[in-house]
This record gives sequence, C-alpha cells and structure tokens, in this order.
Amino acid sequence: MSRSAVVVAPQRWRAYVPGLAVVTSYQRSWLPKDVVAGLVLSALLVPQGMAYADLAGLPAVTGLYTSILCLLAYAVFGPSRVLVLGPDSSLGPMIAATILPLMVAGGDPVRAVALASLLAVLVGVIMVAAGLAKFGFVADLLSKPTQIGYMNGLALTIIVGQLPKLLGFSVDADGLVAEARAFVSGLAQDEANTTAAVVGVASLAGILLLNRLLPKLPSVLIVVVLAAVAVNALDLQEHGVDTVGVIPQGFPPFTVPAVTWGDLPPLLLGALAIAVVALADTMSTASAFAARRGEQVRGNQEMVGIGAANIAAGFFQGFPVSTSGSRTAVAEQAGSRSQVTGVVGAGVITLVLVFATGAMEFVPQPTLGAIVIVAALSLADVAGTRRLWRQRRMEFTLSVIALLGVALLGVLPGILIAVGLSILNVFRRTWWPHHTELGRVDGVAGLHDTERYPDAEMLPGLVVYRFDAPLIFANARMFGEAMRGIAQQHQDLRWIVIAAEPITDVDTTASDMLHELDLWLNQRGVSLVFAEMKDPVRDKIEQYELTDTIDPAHFFPTLDAALAEYLRQTGAVWPGKGAGS
Repeated sequence: MSRSAVVVAPQRWRAYVPGLAVVTSYQRSWLPKDVVAGLVLSALLVPQGMAYADLAGLPAVTGLYTSILCLLAYAVFGPSRVLVLGPDSSLGPMIAATILPLMVAGGDPVRAVALASLLAVLVGVIMVAAGLAKFGFVADLLSKPTQIGYMNGLALTIIVGQLPKLLGFSVDADGLVAEARAFVSGLAQDEANTTAAVVGVASLAGILLLNRLLPKLPSVLIVVVLAAVAVNALDLQEHGVDTVGVIPQGFPPFTVPAVTWGDLPPLLLGALAIAVVALADTMSTASAFAARRGEQVRGNQEMVGIGAANIAAGFFQGFPVSTSGSRTAVAEQAGSRSQVTGVVGAGVITLVLVFATGAMEFVPQPTLGAIVIVAALSLADVAGTRRLWRQRRMEFTLSVIALLGVALLGVLPGILIAVGLSILNVFRRTWWPHHTELGRVDGVAGLHDTERYPDAEMLPGLVVYRFDAPLIFANARMFGEAMRGIAQQHQDLRWIVIAAEPITDVDTTASDMLHELDLWLNQRGVSLVFAEMKDPVRDKIEQYELTDTIDPAHFFPTLDAALAEYLRQTGAVWPGKGAGS
C-alpha cells in the first residue's frame, strides 16, 4: 500500500468524524472555558430535559438520558464547534402525536419509552442516510413564512396544552380546540388546585422576570431549585401538588427498543416529519452562529451529526432531539470553544443521575409546565408575522394557513401542510410568473416594464417581452397564449423579441410549444427572436432541434444587439425621433 493511501484514509475519517479533528487540534487554553460553559449549560439541560420529556408524554428521566447520549454522539460526529443538541420544545408535541395513537388508554410507560426510542433511531437513520447522500437541501422544503406559521401554531398548541398542568389539573382531550374547551370547562368546574396554581404561576413569572432583569443568571435552574425546596419544606405534596417523583438512579442501560411490526409505518411517518423539522431548525441555527463566528456550515455532515445523536439516544431509552438555539447561545456566551462543552454537560448530568436523583423527587409538575410554556413563547415569532403582513401579504396568508393547519389538524398534519404550502408556493411562482412587455423610458437607461411605465415608447412593429421563470410544462401554455395574444393585438407586428435572461430552462413540453408557436407566428409574418439567452438554455434549444424552425440568426447576445438589427432591417425609428436620429 502506498504512503499516500495511508495518509488519505485518516483524512477521510476526519471528514466523517469531526471529533477526531477536535482531539488532534485542541488547545489547552480552551479547556477552562469549555468546562465553565459545560457547567453553565448543565444548569439548563437538567430541568429542560425533564420538562421536554414530559411534553413528549414520557417519564422525566428519559430527558436526562437523551441529553447525555446526544451530546456525546454529536461531539464525535457533529461538525459545529458550538451547536448544542438536546430535547427540544418543537419536537415534543410531534413525538407525542406519533406515539400516543399507538398506546392504549393509560398506556404502559415502558412501551411509550420503547416507541419513542425507536422513533429516535428511525430519525437518526433517515438523517445519516440523507447526509451521506448529500440531501441537505431537504431543509429548504420549509420556507421562512410557513416555518413561522408552523412554529406559531406549535407555540399556541403547546401553551394551551400546558395550561392545565400549570394550574394543577389535567384534561382528557386531544387537539388545540378540544384542549382549550376542556381547560375552560375545568376552570369553570373548579378543578384547578390553588396551591399548584400558585407554584405554577410563580414559576412562570419567576423565569420570565429573571430572563428580563438578570438574563445572565440560569433562571430555569434557580426557579426549579426554589420550587423543589418549597415543595419539600412546606409539604406541598399533601396539598395536591404533583411532583416528578422518584427517578431511577444510574447511567441508562443499552436497550434495543421492543415494538411490533405494526408500529413501524406510523413511526416512520412521524420520523420523516421530525427529521424535516429538526433539519430546518438545525440549518437555520447553524447558519446564524456560523455567520457570527466566521465559519462555514457543513449541511450534509450536520445531518450525519444529528442522525448519530438520535441513534445514540434511541439505544439508551431516549427520544428524538434537535439543535437548540437558546442552549447554543448560553454555551457561546459562557465562552464555549468546542464540543468539549457538551461532553462536560453530559458528564454533569451523569453525575446527577448517579449521585443526586433524590434532589429531583420534589420538582413540581407545575414548574415543568412553566418551563415548557416559556420555551413555547420563544418559538412564536410575532415580529416576523407582522413583517410578513407589511411586506408580502401572500406569504402572510401562507403563514396563517400553516398556523391553522397545526392548530386545527394537529402537529404532524401541520408539518405536512407547511411543507406542501412551501412547495406549492414555489410551483405557483413558476406556474404564474411575472411577465411583461418592455419599452423605452425617457431619462432612464435600458428597457422597462410598460405596466410600471405606461408612457414607455415601443418601436413600430416590434414587441419586447420578458418572462421571469424557466419555461416548463407548468407555464408553457400560458407563455404560448401570451405570444398569440400579442400577435393578435398588434396588427403590424414583425418581431417578438423575448428578453430571455430570466429563462433558466426549457423542457420538452415547452420545446414543443415553441415549435408550434414559431410556425403559427411565421404564417402571420412574425418572427420569434431571443436575446440574452443563457448558453446552457441555448444548448437545449439546439438539442431539441428548434433551430430547424426558429432562424438561428434570431438569437442575439443582448437586447441592444437585437434592437439594432431590427432597426437596420426595417428602418424603423423610435416614436418622436426623426429618420436620422
């Protein structure tokens, strides 16, 4: 074996296992900062992990298991030095929506954990396979407006679902409308527990106030500790305040999720939806932090890193995870320099599980509900919605439809609606693109839209037409009808010049249309002319043999060249100009 081959192999491994590069390039000066950042991060990971597990309908301890394994796996396979993965508020309702229909009433928590664990493994396999196949573009299936609407709907759904827990009672309902009705009915029937409500509302107010007044303090940890101390000291459990209860001690065991074959189809559907949301969230977060740090986003490797994190969590009684923008910001502000921060955080959580599970016993459920509500509030983007209303009403409408899809039909149908709306919006712009005739405007260089400049001048016998989209099956008929309409409207027409720079493609359907259109125009003494057509598109025109009907001399590099040739051949002059102008 050659020496070069020996050198290349480790380089390939480093590309797929970025953690190796961190180990070999790690600087000693980073260690104190990474350790401090890991300690600060763990103060957030422990209470949030339990709260988001509860949001997913799982035992609180699984949130801690999930946090440990996903942090360790991403430290090995994740390309970003700063991103923090873990249980996420946006995925909790999706996990619950996937596994709850597979549970019988009052279902076994062991089965719920097994279903969630296999769901994580499926998400991981999908992500790793997609990353290796370089499918990072899938993140683009959620446009910004539909993502805003989806997240707003998700935030509303989460908040309404957590309100009963915040006030110390529960409801037997599914879906935003049903849960809202059940919540109001429960209040009307005096089901709320006063003591639990005080704990919950005080926890919510405490987190919000600390975040606003003292943002550098670990508000969630402070409120959880104070609430747990109050429950224990004042014996609030005797007054109806539910708590997390006893948590199993020790590191999570390796477990292969045991489910039935009939569980796989719905789990796979849920995994696909979760993968799309997790990827879109990760790409947006990674791009934001990479831009601040002057780094590049390795989208395909991010998919592998997230996939590995989900697989690792799934085999240790965990559930699907994603990137957390808030936790990443906390780590960065605390001075994180590498994924050693995540390893330290995982170590702290492990120590908690081994030596301090008793401290978790008195954490009140209303406080966990408050944590989830605060997280949901951060998902909502009211400012972004207002901006859509001001700047583009169509995209505002798409955002509202995505919100209603989540709120009225559920989380999983909502994500499908959001993706479908994004795709349809792209197709709509291609199907009905902007198109216009162009004319000359006094005092403004070039040719311009006659709709915006009604007084624009046009040469006698010539129309310049711009079509702002690829010419494909979806809009070929529209293009052909527009050309025929122009030919019938202008009686003395001799040339139709297509300003072809925006046309990035011509498919076979459009090719057949152009062939028939050119024959139809030729019968009426009108020539079809193209200017500024891109070379790859021109190559396709040649490949389709369209130059057998369209005169090859009617392809010009610029609009000026096409107009100059028309003036030379016809002797036409611009309106208001003399023959010698």
